[in-house]
Amino acid sequence: MEANIPKRKESGKSLRIKVISMGNAEVGKSCIIKRYCEKRFVSKYLATIGIDYGVTKVQVRDREIKVNIFDMAGHPFFYEVRNEFYKDTQGVILVYDVGQKDSFDALDAWLAEMKQDLGPHGNMENIVFAVCANKIDCAKHRCVDESEGRLWAESKGFLYFETSAQTGEGISEMFQR
Repeated sequence: MEANIPKRKESGKSLRIKVISMGNAEVGKSCIIKRYCEKRFVSKYLATIGIDYGVTKVQVRDREIKVNIFDMAGHPFFYEVRNEFYKDTQGVILVYDVGQKDSFDALDAWLAEMKQDLGPHGNMENIVFAVCANKIDCAKHRCVDESEGRLWAESKGFLYFETSAQTGEGISEMFQR
């Protein structure tokens, strides 16, 4: 006997998009997402184990968009977990810490990992990439200047944002774009 379950009414107004975060461990990926989704900053560092998830709704013109954000652990140990999440992505937040040159230098490797996991038929051209030069509130420890980060992003056709998860600077603007 089948239960009489009412069919969900599709309004056609709600749209879901998938966004993933990529970057080395401790660059502030989780803090950026928490700042955007929960409007708060968590100062205590807790490493992401595998994948963390955040969701928020935004209004664009007359449409409600549910932004599903998958926060991927930056540690190499979690590669086998990460590689399952590259498929069907519409947006990528590529994060580096302006005070850690190696996190900036690793951005190409992150892109290579994504390209490899998408396979020969994977298309990265329809994905919107936003590069976040994070932790700009710690300017006295800055190793990667804005012009270097901006030039790298623009050479790839990516958006570029100077952000601080701590103060919230640049976070909303980045997600709105």
